[in-house]
Order: sequence, then structure tokens, then C-alpha cells
Amino acid sequence: MSSCYYRRHRFPAAVIQQAVWLYFRFPLSLRDVEDMLSQRRIDVSYETVRRWSFKFGFAYTSKVRRSHPRADTRWHLDEVFVSINGKNVCLWRAVDCEGVVLDVLVQSRRNNRAALKLMRKLLKSQGFSPDAVVTDELPSYGAALIELGMRARHITGGRIDNRAENSHLPIRQRERRMQRFKTAGAAQRFLSTYAAI
Repeated sequence: MSSCYYRRHRFPAAVIQQAVWLYFRFPLSLRDVEDMLSQRRIDVSYETVRRWSFKFGFAYTSKVRRSHPRADTRWHLDEVFVSINGKNVCLWRAVDCEGVVLDVLVQSRRNNRAALKLMRKLLKSQGFSPDAVVTDELPSYGAALIELGMRARHITGGRIDNRAENSHLPIRQRERRMQRFKTAGAAQRFLSTYAAI
């Protein structure tokens, strides 16, 4: 990232990158990152770390995604409910067979439209169509894949979707650490960056 991107910041780029990386890479709160930096004699408030993560997180995510090799041709899709302001929303996730998170989508519904939106977003971001799409037995996936003409590639049943199921565990950890997400937009922003980093 160019040095002009960090202009008007009191701290050097290396400190900002380290703080943002710590926050997204490990299950730490903003105050934990503040404490870790203070032990290195860097006096930064947790609010500054929050602003840095908001400002630079997406840029780091884009850079990381560009440097990643192409995803595997077998995708695992799954959904899980997360609580935002006392209301359950559906978090749709896609991982490849290596466990690399391809995309995350926060939706208020768990229906065909939401599954179709996830699939379209995936196809656009990945730039290719998968050989196989592994899901649980939620009918929304089948309807979305029929609409996209990919019904023959759909695989369901048994423990075959464990790869996607297990990938929810780090998110649950973060959700507890952050004392739940406050808004759907904030959850989408955080989880997209967290998945990439």
C-alpha cells in the first residue's frame, strides 16, 4: 500500500498494520490490542484502533484476496444464525474444500432470494463456476442452483458439509468476544475483513 495512504496519521504504517492485523487475526477486543501496543511503548487508544480497522481493513482485505491463488472448484455453503440487537439474522458463508473463506453475506432472511444472492455474489467475485456445490438439505440452495442452471453440481446429505459447519467456530468465538454485533452492516464489514485476514 502506498505511503500517501497513511498521510496525516501520527503513527507509522507498520504500527497501523500491526494493530489492524492483531485485531482481525486473533480473538482480541479493541482494548486487548490497545494493551498489547502499550506493552511495546506505543500509546494508542482503543478508539483509534477501531478507526484504523474500519478505514484500513477493507484495503488490506482487497490486497490479501488479490494475492491468494484461485479458489478450489468445490464449494461448501452453509448458513448460521447470529444475534444482532436481539434479532436473529442469517449469516451465509462459502468456503472451498481447503477451508478458505470465499465470501460472507449477512441477510435478514433464510430463503431462496438470499441463497441466490450469495451464489451470484460468489460467481462474480470468483470469476468461475464450481465443479461441485456442497450444502446441507436446506431447499433454498436447490432452488437457487436450479435458477442458475447448476442443479447437476449440487451435492447434499450426511456429514459431507462438515467443512462449512466447522468454519463457523471462529465467528462464534469473535461474536462472544465482541459481546455480539451491533448492526447488520457492521457485522458484514467486520466478517468480510476477518474472513480474508
